[in-house]
Amino acid sequence: MDKKLPIGWTIARLSEVISPRTERVHPSDHPDARFLRMDHIERDSTRILGWISASSMKSAAVRFYSRDVLYGSLNPYLNKVARPHFDGLSSAEFIVFPDTDVIHSSFLKHRLNAADFVRYASNLNEGDRPRVKFGQLAEFQVLIPPRAEQLRIAAKLDALFSELDKGVDFLKKANAQLRDFRQTLLRYAFEGKLTKQWRKENKDSLEMSEQLVARIKQERDATYKQKLHHWKVARIAWKDRGNHGGMPNKPKRPSTTTEVPHDVLQTLSILADSWVWGPLAWMTCGVEYGTAAKSEPSGEVPVLRMGNIRDGMFDWSDLVYTSDEREIQKYSLHDGDVLFNRTNSPELVGKSAVYRGTKRALFAGYLIRINHLRSVVQSDYLSFFLNSDVARQYGRTVKTDGVNQSNISGSKLLSYPFPFCSIEEQCEISRILNKVSSFVEAMENDIVTQIDLATSLRQAILESAFSGRLVAQDPSDEPASVLLGRIRSEREQATTHRSSRNKRLRQATRQRDDR
Repeated sequence: MDKKLPIGWTIARLSEVISPRTERVHPSDHPDARFLRMDHIERDSTRILGWISASSMKSAAVRFYSRDVLYGSLNPYLNKVARPHFDGLSSAEFIVFPDTDVIHSSFLKHRLNAADFVRYASNLNEGDRPRVKFGQLAEFQVLIPPRAEQLRIAAKLDALFSELDKGVDFLKKANAQLRDFRQTLLRYAFEGKLTKQWRKENKDSLEMSEQLVARIKQERDATYKQKLHHWKVARIAWKDRGNHGGMPNKPKRPSTTTEVPHDVLQTLSILADSWVWGPLAWMTCGVEYGTAAKSEPSGEVPVLRMGNIRDGMFDWSDLVYTSDEREIQKYSLHDGDVLFNRTNSPELVGKSAVYRGTKRALFAGYLIRINHLRSVVQSDYLSFFLNSDVARQYGRTVKTDGVNQSNISGSKLLSYPFPFCSIEEQCEISRILNKVSSFVEAMENDIVTQIDLATSLRQAILESAFSGRLVAQDPSDEPASVLLGRIRSEREQATTHRSSRNKRLRQATRQRDDR
């Protein structure tokens, strides 16, 4: 035995110390059983978040028993491991390991949760939804302590992680409270409550809602006529060139939507006298879909996609590029442009962000440029609203759902109810929201850092446990090598017995055939 191993420890392949259960059942035969899916197991922590009744499931399931270890074989990088204290059924994404004489399930749960095993399993397969099989995990080398020490290690880990999990839960609760605070602040902002005092101080310069609506419509009509004039000039120039190059596109007439439907208005808050609910269409002469051309890993100009919008801002990592001059000319972004994510998962569809003009960029086809009139709506004000619960709730009523994705078309976006107020008040609201958001974001980043540190601490504790440094060794414990040797001997005897029995059966068959 390697002298570097702790007292009584040995090393073995995973397949030498454990074999998975293979019992498959149909949920209809066990309608009262608890059923665990992958989403019922918390990532990294081994905690069970809930379950459902097996009666609601139709496909075949894996049966497990109390204190079996469930290992999530789908997307192994998610590190989903659990040890239920009840009998039940699970989805086929789990490999179920029972307790054995060599390795106790309380120890195995933590061992499969350690970073080195996660890395090993995650590197076995590739693809969008990698899945590992036990045959692939079988060669993983495991350091095995004496069984008595396994129990001491597991008990120590459970105690340490119980306290660590309490701290992480507190941090997650604080993060959720910050998100709630952010949404409450947005709700107050778009009800006019944040700027109530500002309106008192500026009441002499404020338009009434009727004046505001008239001005908005007037500015949109003027903008459309200007675009139409520019198109006519460009078309004449195109003809003078002998129709060379692409023909200028005639601007579309703005949406004729005049007001928010009454049934929608009834779901919205009452605004200040100088505010008005109107359709988002009032602020634009037409929305614009992004480029559908294929992008490349490198090129002249980055193309922002739906994944680059995070928490109301643009993330400039994981970019693709284009060098197509036509695409660059048509889809280049301008400082203050607001992009709306029209296609994504049901939870993320509708997120938006303001392009700040710090880098050249285009926008991809799953994004919509709103082309809002800057004299009517301030960019930050628009983006803050689209990321608020008020806008998200309306988006859920108009989105169309497909397989794992939802879509909100440009025409549906134009129907969004929007709280219009003076551009000066919008700027004041944006100033307040940006200031508070910076503070909240700093707190959220600090919480994320603390949670990451807790995860790192968890893995450091596991590493210490599985190298023999967490609990004291007891020389009186039966060495794992002795136990493993006995199991190997029993397996060899069983194999020899089966071989002899099969040989006798073959001989008897031949003798019978000879007669």
